[in-house]
Amino acid sequence: MPAKVLIQAVKRNRNRFPEDFMFQLSREEFANLKSQIVTSSWGGLRRALPYAFTEQGVAMLSSVLRSERAVRVNIAIMRAFVGLRRLLATNEVLARKLAELERRLEGHDHAIKSLFDAIRELMAPSAKPRREIGFHTVGREATHGGTTKSKRK
Repeated sequence: MPAKVLIQAVKRNRNRFPEDFMFQLSREEFANLKSQIVTSSWGGLRRALPYAFTEQGVAMLSSVLRSERAVRVNIAIMRAFVGLRRLLATNEVLARKLAELERRLEGHDHAIKSLFDAIRELMAPSAKPRREIGFHTVGREATHGGTTKSKRK
């Protein structure tokens, strides 16, 4: 089916295609699209900007277009949308699992940090001064364990 037939069918049934079902590409969007598809089959022959259809718009096309080929294309497109939904659902499950793993690792990070803090504390010198053991002479007086005793004469 030529694009011309499709566009005529859509224009005749414009009330079936609100903005959230179908929209026309801007010139910039169309230029970007053409630059993305290197081997474009439309090659600049089209004067009007193309239309883009959402999932609901594609479903609505099946009620507007009646050819056998249009029906086959609609079925293929609807299957593609279902596949895309499945892929997105899979990604959602993966995203949830990743978030759960991150939550678990946060707990591990805290536990590992606590372990390192405890090891550093054990390695650090004691803050309390230790009581000295033994005798020290200071001038004529002898000290024993921090207490001063007079020397006998």
